[in-house]
Amino acid sequence: MASGADVKVEFDPKNMLFRRLGPSGLRVPVFSLGGWLTLGGTVIGDPVKDIIKTAFDNGINMFDTAEAYAKGKSEVEMGRVIKELGLRRTDLVVTTKLFWGLRSGPNDGGLSRKHIIEGTKECLERLGLDYVDVIFAHRPDVSVPMEEIVRAFNWVIEKGWAFYWATSEWSAYDIEEAQHIATKLGLHGPIAEQCQHNMFHRERPEKEYRPLYKKYQLGTTVFSALASGLLTGKYNAGIPEGTRFSTHANFFKGTVDSLQKEEGLTKIRKVNELSVLAEQELGCTITHLALAWVAKNPNTSTVILGASKPEQVLDNLKALDVIPKLTPEIMDKIEAILENQPAALPTFGRPALDPNGRL
Repeated sequence: MASGADVKVEFDPKNMLFRRLGPSGLRVPVFSLGGWLTLGGTVIGDPVKDIIKTAFDNGINMFDTAEAYAKGKSEVEMGRVIKELGLRRTDLVVTTKLFWGLRSGPNDGGLSRKHIIEGTKECLERLGLDYVDVIFAHRPDVSVPMEEIVRAFNWVIEKGWAFYWATSEWSAYDIEEAQHIATKLGLHGPIAEQCQHNMFHRERPEKEYRPLYKKYQLGTTVFSALASGLLTGKYNAGIPEGTRFSTHANFFKGTVDSLQKEEGLTKIRKVNELSVLAEQELGCTITHLALAWVAKNPNTSTVILGASKPEQVLDNLKALDVIPKLTPEIMDKIEAILENQPAALPTFGRPALDPNGRL
């Protein structure tokens, strides 16, 4: 990281939009950059620098990684590039995640106080940073008392190793329990949830978490907004070489196999219909439409982009121009194609409330 005379690049937000991360005062870009499956994995060395520099030069100042990404190499590459580019630390929002660890010892993973504290220290060492802005619990740990988890993340915050803590792929029940304990003890609760959210994956982010958005102003840092590339249309006629489904064939085997079944074929049909809508009514690609659709959700704090080359970052950011085009009429047309909007909670016959009053 750089400060003062060591800063080589001044941050220019360009036309990026910024939102608060959940209930916190931390402002994050609507589109951020993540390292899952790419940075430190399939992409190493100078290409990592090219991708991060392109993102930073175009208004992205939030970078997300995890201890488990490329077995720690994602953090190493990201930290190296931040230093080599001479980026000012205060210009950046850097987030990482804990759970799986890098070794197989009984305390080298999970969310015990031991691993949360030792794991955070190791993350910072790999990143070459004094602190991260947000530390995520990468998965829930049913084997650890929730009070221990909440207290441990608060200890990390008190040490100044992170400013906030958050969750990833936790159930609403788990998040509620963490919030309840934090409130009872006068501690910090999780401010965000890093969840999968896209046009084909909606139940959890749009229905299960619905009470949490209202009660705690929880925000989401969305991953897989393109359904691992399915919502780009590139898998409509097979699995092209060099794509995510090809380079990570074992990881996505179940997804690839499903594309030959009725459910998968239905998704491909919908992708084709959405592509026509995007091109004819919005003048964009389905990629831009899918990203803008997730970003339009008021509970989305940031959409994490994945990229294996700089050109992908630039193309994805065209979604910024599509967000204001998603009028109620366009959104209705999208829903008519998707036919998967989560059902509203039952009212058991009670009449609707006046929408102009407090709901």
